[in-house]
Amino acid sequence: MASLTVLENLHHTIAGCTQCPRLRDYGEAIGQTRRRAYLDQEYWAKPVPGFGDPRARILALGLAPGAHGANRTGRPFTGDGSGDFMYPILHELGLASKPRAVHRDDGLKLRHLWIGSVVRCAPPGDKPTPDEVRRCAAHLNAEVAALPRLKVVVCLGKIAWDGYLAHLLAGGAIERRSLYTFGHAAEYRLPNGMALLGSYHPSLRNTNTGRLDSVMFTRVFVRARELAGL
Repeated sequence: MASLTVLENLHHTIAGCTQCPRLRDYGEAIGQTRRRAYLDQEYWAKPVPGFGDPRARILALGLAPGAHGANRTGRPFTGDGSGDFMYPILHELGLASKPRAVHRDDGLKLRHLWIGSVVRCAPPGDKPTPDEVRRCAAHLNAEVAALPRLKVVVCLGKIAWDGYLAHLLAGGAIERRSLYTFGHAAEYRLPNGMALLGSYHPSLRNTNTGRLDSVMFTRVFVRARELAGL
């Protein structure tokens, strides 16, 4: 499969990216000091590529790797509270082979789904700068281009939403961002035929406070499945 080779090459390109020195220094420093619970583990501490089904019809797009989650494990939403909330739901909907994501080598597979992020390095305070988001956009462009079966994009949080709208604007797929307002369960049909859905990010600050619960999150991905023809 040609796209599989492209995605494998893209994996190496993203993991070797050094465009944002602030983010690289931050991620590497965390990998050296580590959290007490993970002192015996070797951190990935590099930019984190997306992963999933090369024939994916749905793209779930997050903000950035968690400092002790994906920055440690090397796979999006793996080894942290966000993943602990998300993967049981994806598993229940038939989009993930397992309900838990522990490490990039744990055998978890996605079906019909690809998971990526608008920024590939863990940012201090979960807040990348606008320039860092822009510099990372080339990776998103390449990833979307390598997933020709995509029909639906689910943006997890407003930064992911804005990053994807920037991608669409730069590619000429939309004329104005202002036509697409972020909100949980927001839904738009784009001029290119793709569907765009919004969800609150499954971060602990949202799930622990009840801003996002499992029913709300499930409904978004049930709708994504419907729009993708699954």
